[in-house]
Amino acid sequence: MWENFLNQQKSRRIAVVLALLGTVTPLAGIHKFYLGQPLWGILYFILNWSTPMAQIACAIEAVWFFVQDLEQFNVRFNDQLAGSRGVAVKDIATAVRELDQLRLDGLISEYEFEQKRRQLIDRIS
Repeated sequence: MWENFLNQQKSRRIAVVLALLGTVTPLAGIHKFYLGQPLWGILYFILNWSTPMAQIACAIEAVWFFVQDLEQFNVRFNDQLAGSRGVAVKDIATAVRELDQLRLDGLISEYEFEQKRRQLIDRIS
């Protein structure tokens, strides 16, 4: 269950809303859990009980997520390379592993493997 949640694409809008929620409620750091940074989320929860630092940090991050370019957000939180046009690095890595297995099984030649691998890598650059 948690693996599915962590592997889902993160929405910048939801991150902004959760960070703003942390500025006005005791839920400071909930956006960190959403973005896959649970240790930071715990730290925010702990700091929220003793100082307003966590709420201030949530406000700063909400503004940062809002003004940040969507591509930069995806690079940082959705495992995508800059300029990838939405192609996830994990998808490319999985495809290369599958190609390598086909090569090892003798179903494709070394030349075919290299050609397909280059095509996949060209998709992210």
